[in-house]
Amino acid sequence: MGKHEVGTPKYIANKIKAKGLQKLRWYCQMCQKQCRDENGFKCHTMSESHHRQLLLFAENAHRYMDQFSREFSHGYLNLLKRQFGTRRVPANRVYQEYISDRGHIHMNATQWLTLTAFVKWLGRTGQCVVDETEKGWFITYIDRDPETLAAQEKKAKKEKMDKDDEERLMDFIDKQIERAKQDTTEEEDETSKTPLMRPENDTPLVLDIKLKPKPKLLPVLEIKQEKIKSEDSLSKSCSSKSNSEKDRKLKRSNDNDETGSVKKFKSDDNSPATEGWLKEGLTVKVITKSLGDKYYKAKGIVQSVETDGFVGKVKLKTPEEVNGHVIRLDQEYLETVIPAIGKEVLILWGKHKGMKAIVKKLHIAHYSVDVELEKDKKIVNKLPYEQVCKYID
Repeated sequence: MGKHEVGTPKYIANKIKAKGLQKLRWYCQMCQKQCRDENGFKCHTMSESHHRQLLLFAENAHRYMDQFSREFSHGYLNLLKRQFGTRRVPANRVYQEYISDRGHIHMNATQWLTLTAFVKWLGRTGQCVVDETEKGWFITYIDRDPETLAAQEKKAKKEKMDKDDEERLMDFIDKQIERAKQDTTEEEDETSKTPLMRPENDTPLVLDIKLKPKPKLLPVLEIKQEKIKSEDSLSKSCSSKSNSEKDRKLKRSNDNDETGSVKKFKSDDNSPATEGWLKEGLTVKVITKSLGDKYYKAKGIVQSVETDGFVGKVKLKTPEEVNGHVIRLDQEYLETVIPAIGKEVLILWGKHKGMKAIVKKLHIAHYSVDVELEKDKKIVNKLPYEQVCKYID
């Protein structure tokens, strides 16, 4: 009997029947053919193509069975994950959704004979959480996808941080409440105290305070900014400085007459020299407060030194507010600057006076440094901070 023509009622009825689900017992998984009645399935089993598929199945039955089982479980779990997520749902409901697709793998071709056996297998392998109730088996998917696990971990971390913030806020509120209670208690105590009473004899109050006189610092000779300095102020400062230098030399000569001798500086002695240590190119720090707070602890570079070696002009570099200012100070109001390890320094006095060296190690506890001489690469240990200073050629 030939096929019905396209568009006829019989043709449409056959298409509708072929599109819908048919009985499972009339389906051949090896040939992937669905028959509509018992006669059609019988005819199919007698066909040559069906016999060839059975011969292939007989050669390696386990391979085909494992393949069908793997495809069935993958499709079932994929549907459970996408449509139901991690909700607890009846296993039969998921199965009905799965078999609604006509091209699905049938369970009679897998290693599981019933849906109950398949659900138990999912529970044993840890892919799902299964439980049996009076209404049947229920199943819950366990999502082990790396992205899902990362999202869950991020969410848990965020919740923990929010909780920590709430706890800190509650602690802060508790502290504020305790402080308010303490303030209230103190106010009550103050109100309960007896007020001060004025004595009958109204005698004036006399305070006898003896203040020590301020120590007189040596006057700072000159402060100027490079671009504003005039020639008159420079000449006046030079004359005043020469007078002070004469006074200093006169005082030293008097001291020498009283003691009878002066300790002369020796090149092999490690004690400070009696002569000035200022040199051009040294980086020094201002340690006097007589110039004001903005100049205190300011750093600069010695630009020039007078003949006696005790007074020099320093061009300030830091802080920014005094950058470019030039001040003229005695070395008594300056101290040396120790650079970082590997930087160049100049030895100011002692056996190696005037030699350049490189800082090798700092002894902070002993206020000393180890240096390496540039000339003969000799290591000199534990020179005090006052004996070396940062040097810029």
